[in-house]
Amino acid sequence: MVSPPGAEEHSATTFRTPPHNYEAEQALLGAILVNNRTYEKVSEFLRPEHFADPAHARIFDACGKLINRGQIANPVTLKTILEQDQALAEIGGTHYLAQLAGSVVTIINAEDYGRLIFDLHLRRELIDLGEELVNDAFQGDVDTSALDQISQAEAKLYELGTTGQIEGGFQDFKTAVINAVHMAEAAHKRAGQLSGVPTGLRDLDKKLGGLHPSDLLILAGRPSMGKTALATNIAFNAAKRYREEVDALGNRKAADGAVVAFFSLEMSAEQLATRILSEQAEVQSHKIRQGEMSNEEFQRLVLAAQELHALKLYIDDTPALSISAVRTRCRRLKRQNGLGLVVVDYLQLLRGSSTRSENRVQEVSEITRGLKALAKELDVPVIALSQLSRSVESREDKRPQLSDLRESGSIEQDADIVMFVFREQYYLERAEPARRPDESDDKFNDRYAAWQKRCEEVWNTGEVIVAKQRHGPVGTVRLFFNGDYTKFGDLAEDRYVSSDSYE
Repeated sequence: MVSPPGAEEHSATTFRTPPHNYEAEQALLGAILVNNRTYEKVSEFLRPEHFADPAHARIFDACGKLINRGQIANPVTLKTILEQDQALAEIGGTHYLAQLAGSVVTIINAEDYGRLIFDLHLRRELIDLGEELVNDAFQGDVDTSALDQISQAEAKLYELGTTGQIEGGFQDFKTAVINAVHMAEAAHKRAGQLSGVPTGLRDLDKKLGGLHPSDLLILAGRPSMGKTALATNIAFNAAKRYREEVDALGNRKAADGAVVAFFSLEMSAEQLATRILSEQAEVQSHKIRQGEMSNEEFQRLVLAAQELHALKLYIDDTPALSISAVRTRCRRLKRQNGLGLVVVDYLQLLRGSSTRSENRVQEVSEITRGLKALAKELDVPVIALSQLSRSVESREDKRPQLSDLRESGSIEQDADIVMFVFREQYYLERAEPARRPDESDDKFNDRYAAWQKRCEEVWNTGEVIVAKQRHGPVGTVRLFFNGDYTKFGDLAEDRYVSSDSYE
């Protein structure tokens, strides 16, 4: 029987050995055994599981344990640790360690060997992921659409591209403690003594310690309170302060500030840019829109635009985005340009994964869970703006409470921090006292004077009420607010009063 053309070539290529380089692994391990300082060059990015040969992985792990304890790692000291290792015994036992050390020609290229080992590990993981994707696609699960599979695949590819790990797992407490110390060290080195992304607002940063990675922050308020203005100010300040460093693998990471993704579901990108220009050039936004600027104001606008065009601030104004689309776009942005902060304006305009939602409360719950998962997956803070129910307006004290969060209790539950924006000036301006029937002039004048005094006290100020914070105190932060430019800033020290309490 004659075989079809190409059959022999096909059968010969059906099995392919996953990419590996045992010689590079041997060269790196030999260099470490000869000079333990070599381990320091690769330990930041290389792990035992990145080695293709299990015996090499165990040798590298044993070297790391000894070196981290301040001991010397060489064939003699490793003998006690590895003499019971069956895999090592099969390739020569402790004699193999001596061969590794004795065959080293140079340690100069040791870091290059480490990067090659890491690259080949990623290739093997990519092959496994590709096989998994093919198998999942062939199964045709009714409950999982093709778009869902694409979203899951992109999540795994992103995870593989950023950390080299496809699946999560347990992390020992020692690793968690070391990471916490590194975060504290980074905060100590910063001028602002912050462990998170700075908001650019002195007193708010003191209260929150910056915006922490993996946190979901809810910023809520009634209309005209300035929640979009505050979110815009924070996004601008973080992007303006962005400064990056390069690690041992050549990856960029933020040393200060953040690359910001701003999902503006309510305003267009041009409107948002106009608002930021108005804030920075101190030109009223309606003048910009209507072209009523003076020559001096136009010059300020041009100068501000020149300073802002290089900001690491990315705006997506696609309306009615789904939570899965937000995740996909954030992953892509982080992979291509980096990402340190996500802002969503606002939460209630997002859609859940289902095209038809019969229960709005469940949909909002899904959205908040998705935003929290996004914060943890990308290890960035996520600020989501939220509406408040009208029950605030029926109270004498209009300051918001956690119970005022609209449509779902899961907003409060899933959030790490809940903040409310409140401007008493807004309500006072609409509550000018009127003379009551049969009221004497003296009583009316006293009431009117008290109203005027209160207006003066809160003029151009706003409050950020931190109602929930997992990591620190709750309380109120007073800020300066300029309504002409919708701009928040630090309040002068003599006008600032802080209130703290703990959950």
